[in-house]
Amino acid sequence: MSPTPAQEAVTVRTFAQRFSATRRGARLARRLAVHQLDQWGHPYGTPVSEAVALIVAELAANAVLHGRVAGRDFELRLHHRDGTVRIELSDTHPAHPKLPAHDPTAEGGRGLLLIDAVATRWGTSARTGPGKTVWAECETGSPDL
Repeated sequence: MSPTPAQEAVTVRTFAQRFSATRRGARLARRLAVHQLDQWGHPYGTPVSEAVALIVAELAANAVLHGRVAGRDFELRLHHRDGTVRIELSDTHPAHPKLPAHDPTAEGGRGLLLIDAVATRWGTSARTGPGKTVWAECETGSPDL
């Protein structure tokens, strides 16, 4: 009988919080996301922290401005595993966002273009219950701490 190979330990860090679908809730989501990254070993002002702050700010702003359903919150989830931070923001509005055409004269619509430029990859998915989840991933440049 051959010995069973040892399995590598996998560290997954997760943060989840619901926020009111208000400008204050969006701001708090960004601040707590950056604080959580600092706790996970990615200090304020580092490229990973700045990228996640921008992504959370844009996704939360979209949830408040476009995805808001009266009386419903939005949820932020962060997952840190294998050198990747995954940001998931869920709201209860059924419409999935689409990447707009680049128009330098447009008054708005740049949020997803920024996310597309900063994130390693991003997309949308269905969720249990009403609404959708918009997610983005950023490489940390280092294995989990």
